[in-house]
Amino acid sequence: MPDIKKILKDARPRERTVKVCIAGDLAGEIERLEDELREVSEDWQPTSIADSHPGRAISQRIAELREQIRGSEVPFLLRYIGDEAYSSLLAAHPSQNPREEAFDSVTFPRALIAACTVDPAMNEDEVKALFEILNQGEIKKLFDAAWDVHNASGLVPFSLAASALLAGVTGGEK
Repeated sequence: MPDIKKILKDARPRERTVKVCIAGDLAGEIERLEDELREVSEDWQPTSIADSHPGRAISQRIAELREQIRGSEVPFLLRYIGDEAYSSLLAAHPSQNPREEAFDSVTFPRALIAACTVDPAMNEDEVKALFEILNQGEIKKLFDAAWDVHNASGLVPFSLAASALLAGVTGGEK
């Protein structure tokens, strides 16, 4: 029979790390180059066998920018703040329309991210300033991670990629 004292001693709050791209300008440049690549690929016709497709240089630039973007991703470590603190945070940010949402969709995400982000630690004003720079997709990544550490019920996250790799390496043996 499990001993609650041992369980409490061994228990750790849920954590999650999410990488956020802080180089929105590079992402925009990639989108522009991808449009340019589509255009030249549709219109280009070689005039000789020695001609090099102009998309080759564009593709190379896209690859370089993708590498730069990977380097611009910043990890954010989020940790569950506990039931009492979470309940208080929800109560402090009530919905303007409780029939449609459980919390204020503007203030609660900022407060939750500020409360549970361990590294880099941020206050609500810093989260608000960050939200002025990040696009909605990156903001959603942060909020989804914060929501998950407080609400996800799966005890052991499943990784399809890791399972497939292990199956391939071990020949399906466990």
